[in-house]
Amino acid sequence: MNVVVIDDEAGVRRTVAMILEDEGYEVMTASNGKEGLVHALARPADIVLCDVKMPEMDGLEFIDAYRREGGSGLIVTMTAYGSVEMAIEAMKRGAYDYIAKPFSADSILLTLRKAEEREKLRKEVGRLRRQVKTETRNPELVVKSPAMVKAVELAEKVAPHPSTVLITGESGTGKEVFARLIHVASDRNDKAFVPVNCGAIPENLLESELFGHVRGAFTGAERDRVGLFDEANGGTLFLDEIGELPTALQVKLLRALQDREIRRVGESTSRRIDVRIVAATARDLAQEVEGGGFRSDLFYRLNVVNIHLPPLRHRSEEVPLLVKHFVDRYNQILSTNVESMAPAAMSLLVSYPWPGNVRELENVIERAMVLADSTQITPEQLPQAVRDKDAHVGTPDTLPEDELSVKKRTAALEKQLIARALEITGGNRTRASDLLDLSYRALLYKIRDYGLD
Repeated sequence: MNVVVIDDEAGVRRTVAMILEDEGYEVMTASNGKEGLVHALARPADIVLCDVKMPEMDGLEFIDAYRREGGSGLIVTMTAYGSVEMAIEAMKRGAYDYIAKPFSADSILLTLRKAEEREKLRKEVGRLRRQVKTETRNPELVVKSPAMVKAVELAEKVAPHPSTVLITGESGTGKEVFARLIHVASDRNDKAFVPVNCGAIPENLLESELFGHVRGAFTGAERDRVGLFDEANGGTLFLDEIGELPTALQVKLLRALQDREIRRVGESTSRRIDVRIVAATARDLAQEVEGGGFRSDLFYRLNVVNIHLPPLRHRSEEVPLLVKHFVDRYNQILSTNVESMAPAAMSLLVSYPWPGNVRELENVIERAMVLADSTQITPEQLPQAVRDKDAHVGTPDTLPEDELSVKKRTAALEKQLIARALEITGGNRTRASDLLDLSYRALLYKIRDYGLD
């Protein structure tokens, strides 16, 4: 197991390292909390042995920073006689145990072996939980394309960790479904999953909605109100359309993420909170940052792990699977008996560009099932926009007014151009971006969007 030993006394570091290395542990040492934080995160530590009293960053500050940055190793504090109260405070903040100085080789090995057994048990429980959650995966999650399979694998991999996740993709691609997958596959699945659409709440109410308020904080605040952070305590808070968050609230959200503390409107003191944040946006937040519309420090805090969901038009192989899923669901909801989709109808569905993505497909299937006269859906039950072949291929003189989006109509051509540029340059993305007259960042985004990576 990997162990990081952090102590400002060189003699203590050497002694502990020798004891542990003789027992087969892989040991890295650091002389202060800041250096130890770098080591513990760069090569994820299984166990961290950390002195409580150190210059620059003490043990308590280290614990807070380590957990805030997503560190998941067990922390054992080392404390001199007279500092036991600090060690107990460290345990309240998440340390597993403490060792009082001076300690013997036997006492330190016994403590670490107990920690090691606990860590192995935790990982095994986590593995079994993930296995169960994967086998009983959210029935809303229907994936087949390589890009979506990768997205699911990434979501399940990050789920056990407390790191923030930013899910990007067009409206209707299933970002909330993925957020729920992350919650269900995490150790927080027995606590609340609280979704909030940041763009659907008036700006003057959003702070109170997120953080709560106390009675008398403003006109109309007749009683204390619990905020969504409190409701999600111990669980997951899903911030949908995070790009719509006003600048003033971006600052307060950043502070809550950094300090893991919140303060209700009208309250004078802050309270610690344990909430895992998953955010989602249909916007290009990197571009918003460049334009000054979104804070760069908040963006980097949210974008620890990015999961991008490509639009449905780029994963048409999933349409038949989604159709079957929605038919099965709405047979139960509508008490209908639809058994199949006529080949001609399925062909139209597969070739349609789906500007509204999966959400639009679901609405089309529900409508068709309401209108169906038999156990099979035919093209006649599909909306005109889906049946109109000009809406699929499209010529300027036949396209309806709401289908004139150049961006949507040129998607296939853009994909071909990018693929050709990468072929010409032997995969050199910098040269390819020059050929395509795209910024390097925009090219990376499109390569991922089109599944060309």
